[in-house]
Amino acid sequence: MILDLVIILITSIGTLFILIASIGLIRMPDFFLRLSVTVKAATLGIGFVMGGTALYFLEFPVTAKVMAIIFFLLLTAPVSGHMIGRTAYFTGMRLWKGTILDELKDKYDRKTHILTSDDDDEPDEQIIKNEL
Repeated sequence: MILDLVIILITSIGTLFILIASIGLIRMPDFFLRLSVTVKAATLGIGFVMGGTALYFLEFPVTAKVMAIIFFLLLTAPVSGHMIGRTAYFTGMRLWKGTILDELKDKYDRKTHILTSDDDDEPDEQIIKNEL
């Protein structure tokens, strides 16, 4: 009985996070904010729903698969979200007009596709070549 209530609570929390992600996908003004909401809230929501699934079945093969899914989801979702956002920025996706801070504005050369850092303003490709 108590386990059923815990399962209901955990899956409801996961469903709530997925609902927040879907609302954020509609309400956010630009691609980067939509991506941020989707990656964070949906990943957390799916993790909670999968955790509720593991508690519901309470069998080792199911629980092991669910834990592997949660692990790989938490490992890959932020990295893929970052790479999608970085690619969108570098290909010229427009920022929202209310964006206050653009940290990459003067650090990326669109002609040569070289990104410089704050430390020395030396292109990352030059640093790599010098280290070899």
